[in-house]
Amino acid sequence: MRTDPSPGTLPAREHLPAGNAGTPVLDVVIPVYNEEKDLQPCVRRLREHLARTFPYAFRITVADNASTDSTPGVAARLAAELPEVSAVRLEQKGRGRALRTVWSASDAPVLAYMDVDLSTDLNALLPLVAPLISGHSDLAIGSRLARASRVVRGPRREFVSRAYNLILRGSLQARFSDAQCGFKAIRRDVARVLLPLVEDTGWFFDTEMLVLAERAGLRIHEVPVDWVDDPDSTVHIVRTATDDLKGVWRVGRALATGSLPLDRLTRPFGDDPRDREIQDVPRGLARQLVGFCVVGGLSTLFYLLLYSGFRQFSGPQTANALALLVSAVANTAANRRLTFGVRGRGGAVRHQAQGLVVFAIGLALTSGSLAALNAAGGSPAHSTELAVLIAANLAATVLRFLLFRAWVFPDRPEDGPARPMAAAHIRSAPIPSAPIPSAQDRGTAPPPACATNVPHRPDGPPPRPPLPHPAHGPYRTTAQARAGEAADGTWRDGTVPPRPARPHDTDPGDPR
Repeated sequence: MRTDPSPGTLPAREHLPAGNAGTPVLDVVIPVYNEEKDLQPCVRRLREHLARTFPYAFRITVADNASTDSTPGVAARLAAELPEVSAVRLEQKGRGRALRTVWSASDAPVLAYMDVDLSTDLNALLPLVAPLISGHSDLAIGSRLARASRVVRGPRREFVSRAYNLILRGSLQARFSDAQCGFKAIRRDVARVLLPLVEDTGWFFDTEMLVLAERAGLRIHEVPVDWVDDPDSTVHIVRTATDDLKGVWRVGRALATGSLPLDRLTRPFGDDPRDREIQDVPRGLARQLVGFCVVGGLSTLFYLLLYSGFRQFSGPQTANALALLVSAVANTAANRRLTFGVRGRGGAVRHQAQGLVVFAIGLALTSGSLAALNAAGGSPAHSTELAVLIAANLAATVLRFLLFRAWVFPDRPEDGPARPMAAAHIRSAPIPSAPIPSAQDRGTAPPPACATNVPHRPDGPPPRPPLPHPAHGPYRTTAQARAGEAADGTWRDGTVPPRPARPHDTDPGDPR
């Protein structure tokens, strides 16, 4: 795995610091085309909501892409009246073009957009951008198809939306649930590298951006939204669907040929949890199943060829035993390296011995099946023997995988460095309890500690334990305590003195 970041590699995600009051953290873009009627109430409502609920400075940018009505004048008046509002005029149409232009020029670290009709409930805006501000995610989208979403719209739009997302899942293996919801956000550092790779300038812009981000391994956060359909929407469904299908074909072909430089979107090594080696965590079951099935299929074919060859000069039981023995050795070696990722010669003999035990179980199943077949049919045909052996091997395969995963190649570092035998150096001793001072005694007497090996008089308070060395800290670590090892490297009694009782940890009304 590459560890040297390329010039376009993204930096590690970090929580955005709270900036000055005049520096916007969020830039919400509203792309519009001939929206003179809805633009003003939309902007005022959005501004009022952000001023009331959003804890950071913000900006609202109206991106007018070639409107032919009075929309540019409305946007200019709003920008002159409201300090948080700005307006941008483009001479070409296209929602994707408008978003790319404004996002590329914005100085806000979090960039978002929403449709001018405000079909999405604004209460979802803060949950949308919060994962980007905290550094948890790279992109965030509102989803109308999540189970927790509440959506009011006609059956035709519902069908088109769900059919389109099914196409994305089937053709581009997309895992996000809603590509076309007009409610999305992205971090500026991600947009700087991602947007140059997105070709579409229209409605497919969202989908292409999300597919490339997902294929590059970026994190996409989904927010269930409450959404009410706008009956006056001017979107042409048939034309948009046709353009989207063309975009799906173009992006799918580019991904298949590897012509997209998705390595520019990778995070630094170690920022992605998939880059980290974590001990005592089971490996991926899905990957192991795939590897086991591939190895098992090849082993079964190898076994059948061996059985057919041995059957030419021996009986069925002998041929089965020889073929299964040879294929079992090869199967164990292949699964050891390919399925469970065990490298080196360490433990290879033990693994083969355990594999032979698994082989014996498979031999018992297949031999019993052959014996039952011969007892029932006398002299069965060779094809019948093969069919029975295949069925018996399928049953043995399931058991073989479970034994391999849990016994032969368990998900724990068996061959790692030996842990210190701490028990040999620890002398067990009962830990008597010490009285806790009452509330009136706390101001004069020092807080006593629970003593362990320190003798004390039954009629007097326990002696105060010696103070720890300043260089060693107030308490020994767990590893030192278990091993009975002092901070200076010498061995001593491993009995651990508990922490002193703190006055604020006691109950003033405690009768003790």
